[in-house]
Amino acid sequence: MTDAKETGLRGQGACCADETHEEESKGLFVSKQGLLILFAGIFFGTGLVLSWTSVSEGWLIKILCLLAIAVGSILILPKAVRALRNLSLDMNILMSVATLGAVGIGEYLEAAAVVFLFSLAEWLEHFSLERARRSIQALMKLVPETALLQTSNGDFSEISISDIQVGHLIRVRSGARIPLDGNIEKGKSTVNQAPITGESLPVEKSEGDQVLAGTINGEGSLDVKVTKLYQDTKIAQIIRLIEDAQKQKAPTQRFVDLFARYYTPIVFTFALGVLMFPPLFLNGDWSVWVYRSLVLLVIACPCALVIATPVSIVSGLTAMARKGVLIKGGAGLESIGKLKALAVDKTGTITEGLPRILQIHSLNGTGGNDLLAIAASIDQHSTHPLAVSVVTEAKKRGVHIKSSVDYRSISGRGAEAVIEDHTYFVGNHKYAHDYAICSKELERKLESIEDQAQSVVVVGHRPHHGCPGEVIGVFGLGDSVRSDAKEAIQRLHLAGIESVIMLSGDNQRTVNAISRQVGIDEAYGDLLPNDKVLKIKEFKTRYSPVAMIGDGVNDAPAMATADLGIAMGASGTDTAIETSDITLMQDRLTGIADAVLMGKRTLRMIWFNTGFALATKLLFLFLSVAGLSSLWMAIAADTGATLLVIVNALRLLR
Repeated sequence: MTDAKETGLRGQGACCADETHEEESKGLFVSKQGLLILFAGIFFGTGLVLSWTSVSEGWLIKILCLLAIAVGSILILPKAVRALRNLSLDMNILMSVATLGAVGIGEYLEAAAVVFLFSLAEWLEHFSLERARRSIQALMKLVPETALLQTSNGDFSEISISDIQVGHLIRVRSGARIPLDGNIEKGKSTVNQAPITGESLPVEKSEGDQVLAGTINGEGSLDVKVTKLYQDTKIAQIIRLIEDAQKQKAPTQRFVDLFARYYTPIVFTFALGVLMFPPLFLNGDWSVWVYRSLVLLVIACPCALVIATPVSIVSGLTAMARKGVLIKGGAGLESIGKLKALAVDKTGTITEGLPRILQIHSLNGTGGNDLLAIAASIDQHSTHPLAVSVVTEAKKRGVHIKSSVDYRSISGRGAEAVIEDHTYFVGNHKYAHDYAICSKELERKLESIEDQAQSVVVVGHRPHHGCPGEVIGVFGLGDSVRSDAKEAIQRLHLAGIESVIMLSGDNQRTVNAISRQVGIDEAYGDLLPNDKVLKIKEFKTRYSPVAMIGDGVNDAPAMATADLGIAMGASGTDTAIETSDITLMQDRLTGIADAVLMGKRTLRMIWFNTGFALATKLLFLFLSVAGLSSLWMAIAADTGATLLVIVNALRLLR
């Protein structure tokens, strides 16, 4: 990446020049580490082969083993020294003591085996974690460093994306990657969004549609008005989320770290007891018990135990990221694996969040287009989603929208304005009650519309100057249910979720109808943001843990209160995404069920790997004290257990 681009990201958590240099240094370190391990393996392997022959000299084997120890110790001793300076007993000290002890009693081959196999296990651990992260770090390369910016004379010039501001117009050629988030001003094409959202098929895009940085333009040329700077784009958010996730530790990992902190001193104390007690009190042979205590130190090294959780967590996070489900760290992955209940918002989560007029009913003989003309004349002053839907429908039908004056918005009711010297209003059921012009016929009509999971808009003539006023018509506006909503709820139940609950600010009738349609267990309507928070607190006493999924600012408090917050990434607000623990980048609800199943798989993997590592330790601890295990067997068992744990955890990537 260019310096300009890196500067644009500095402080945003996505990338910076210093971090790039660190990565380069890290890559160099990995190559040096690999070479050292290779030479240690060659020296040790040659010495081992020579020990099996009768023609070799003992001094040659000893030199080869000492060379293997010297080369391999370059990777172990500095860490052991740092640990001693920090007054901390860790695995590197365990291995160093075991190696020096083996050399002290003349077991050169076994000392070389300890150094080589432990260094190999450490390298395998590092390699496995890097492999799991590499597929996510590749996101950094998805965005081009430059873009074609329209200049003042109308031409397009290539400049760095860090110099492009919100509102600028850029051109994206066919086949090119889109450099910044924006809306299409001109052109039509298909866009491959798989790198960001995980969608398998390209999506048709035309004027007015949103495009995301990092996605790939198809056959058409697009002129795009930039809506976000690079550091604010979806891809930059993804990178920040992943970086934050890698810094977090899962509860299991924190437990294992705490366990290892106390485990190592206990092992040293036990090994010292094995060394001292039999010779001093049972007339044991010092050389025998020194050797057994060294074997105990080696087999007690908790390599497999320590690596079991982080490699499983990173593999699980990476696998879900490939499916467009971003999880902010191991804690979120573990929590969703234990999930018992899921609370969902309605608008924008279960439904598309785009209301449109589905029904028009006249109550006094006024024609449908005339009703639309009156309503749109008032609503043209408003940005409320329902008002926008009315105006959009009027324009779609070619209805002439009249001018209106004295517009007045009434919170919680609707709006009114004067059209051709008459005052009209558009609003909810309560508006008609306020003017005492509600009727039984209107009540029945409204009830019928709400039973169909639609919102109602009442259009009326307000009482004024001796005019009694009347309701002249009713609109039924609906928000279509997401195509995958019902399947997602079914899959959540199959995945072990006990209860799916809808929390919505919409009226109870609409909420009930939508819930029945998609198979939701409980539904609560007419809720303000604070009401949703109280409901989440109530559910946390009945189920634990509880997740909340939403897309808007009004959902953010409930998401923060829940044990786990899930945001709709494509349509969701930045506040909801920042508050969440999990983000669905393609707004695919079935991704939640995938995440639950992956969380359960990861938990099973962690506990199996941890149990396997502990069982191996206990078995060889017994064998070492009983004198039935050698240093060679101990280190082979430890390395083998570590390797099996790593390979098993990497299966999650599939």
